[in-house]
Amino acid sequence: MCGIIGYLGYREAYPILINGLKKLEYRGYDSSGIAIFYENGYNLYKTKGKVDELEKKISSCKNQIKGTTGIGHTRWATHGIPDDINAHPHVSNSNELILIHNGIIENYHAIKIILLKNGFTFKSKTDTEVLVNLIEYIQKKNKLSLEEAVRVSLNEVIGAYSIAIVEKSHPERIVIAKLGSPLALGINEREFFIASDPIPFIDYTKNALYLKDGEMAILRKDKELDLRKIIDNHKLNPIIKELQINLQQIEKGEYKYFMLKEIYEQPKTILDTLRGRLLIADGVICIDGIESNKDVFINARCITIVACGTSWHASLIGEYLLEELARVPVEVEYASEFRYRNPIIEKRDIVIVISQSGETADTIAALKLAKKKGAFVFGICNVVGSSIARNVDAGAYTHAGPEIGVASTKAFTAQITVLVLLALKIGKHRSAITNSRYKYLCQELGSIPDKVSMTLKMDETIKKISKVYHRINNFLYLGRGINFPVALEGALKLKEISYIHAEGYPAAEMKHGPIALIDENMPVVIIATKKGCYDKIIGNIEEIKARKGKIIAIVNEGDIQVRMLADHVIHVPKIPEELSPLVTVIPLQLLAYQIAFIRGENVDQPRNLAKSVTVE
Repeated sequence: MCGIIGYLGYREAYPILINGLKKLEYRGYDSSGIAIFYENGYNLYKTKGKVDELEKKISSCKNQIKGTTGIGHTRWATHGIPDDINAHPHVSNSNELILIHNGIIENYHAIKIILLKNGFTFKSKTDTEVLVNLIEYIQKKNKLSLEEAVRVSLNEVIGAYSIAIVEKSHPERIVIAKLGSPLALGINEREFFIASDPIPFIDYTKNALYLKDGEMAILRKDKELDLRKIIDNHKLNPIIKELQINLQQIEKGEYKYFMLKEIYEQPKTILDTLRGRLLIADGVICIDGIESNKDVFINARCITIVACGTSWHASLIGEYLLEELARVPVEVEYASEFRYRNPIIEKRDIVIVISQSGETADTIAALKLAKKKGAFVFGICNVVGSSIARNVDAGAYTHAGPEIGVASTKAFTAQITVLVLLALKIGKHRSAITNSRYKYLCQELGSIPDKVSMTLKMDETIKKISKVYHRINNFLYLGRGINFPVALEGALKLKEISYIHAEGYPAAEMKHGPIALIDENMPVVIIATKKGCYDKIIGNIEEIKARKGKIIAIVNEGDIQVRMLADHVIHVPKIPEELSPLVTVIPLQLLAYQIAFIRGENVDQPRNLAKSVTVE
């Protein structure tokens, strides 16, 4: 989950590294550091805290960090507390090798014992310092080049990594390698850019290569890229692609935080996800990954959806959609649980894996397990060229664009949009949905971007509600049917960015325990749209009011009954129940944002979290 960056070329490295680290902070911001290399030497700076702290530390000595080779790191702590010593880059005992690392070396303790016996000492508590000293030990013992020492060493480690390493005496060369953790390489004439994702180097080049698992590259000044297999040193032909990202997508513009910008982008991102797939006039949904595997979906015994976090909540909505519209049995699994048990998966089964980044470690492991058991694996992710995109049998991109805010918003609605399209398409192939219902839902799906735009106009109302409740320490979120997962997602958003304890429940389950918590100090956010057991939800609201609970209700325009009972109402447009999560989640995203903003929290960088969970 850390962010790594590197540069080798003819420009001054420092501005590229420091600005790149700022763009990578969504991956971790416990500590940061850089190393800039010059002939036979380097300057190394690292500190606890965010990249701004690193920049302040360096500001008084900028003239001393001239150099056109450099590596940098922003950390999400796994081994060792966030402090200056545990921050990257890490240096070998001889001060000859300097390494940055994203991932976890699982057998680092056993390696460390061997190195201690051979006279090595350690300053930090990290697995990364063990790795850099292992490389030095193998290099000196066997008199190897740096690239060969890296290759041999990586064949000895167990775990996940993306690394970049430089040898002090050879600053004209950087060696990089990947297994399990993402690593992108930007390529220009006479220069290379290294990063955990392409965002830091999009200003400089759109020519990029994503390293695959088990690959390493030797980068040399004024030389062509040398790409190899780690296991056997087999030389590979690099496949360089043009990135489809523009700078506007990764700038905040008029917004104070990326999260708010991304909430407001949802009409466009939903439209982008529909574009070319939903042809309303023709009553056609086009998804190549289903069309080219039609028999697989028609004959599926069952579908298992595997994901983590917000993507897991989208998966629960997908379960409702696929069972209702396609009439196929669906199970939803946490990727972290699925991978460590022996799930019953057969060759006629489909496993759908969902991940915004396409690099979620547990989801990738679940994907591999599903394929090993013979299932057909379909991927839904947002990042072109990601590990999940490369390893599934078929899939669909969400086209949400880069999502920088740690708390996912637009990726969630884009995932739901894809799941609606899948359910309708599969339902049509399986003859599980009538033509009239299919056409009606396609028509309504096409109206979603406009209805999300209408819902965003409730922001001022939500700000007023947030001012009333921002000091409260506990919330309940309730929903029924397809909107129960939306209640879970709303509670998660509030927890993630405001640090308020919040729990989501099916509304009927309130009587089975949570009702004990309700008093005049407990706000209850309830999704009370007209469809989906509306009369039952009215009963739930009455039960809360009888215990003096405060009601914040998400209701359809024109609702009278709930408005008479609730303390606050937030209106959303009328929409078919199957599509309602696409609008009911918007007020919950805004409520979480506004409460966190009023409390003075850093909305884009909530404590202890990182955007892409690339380690277990």
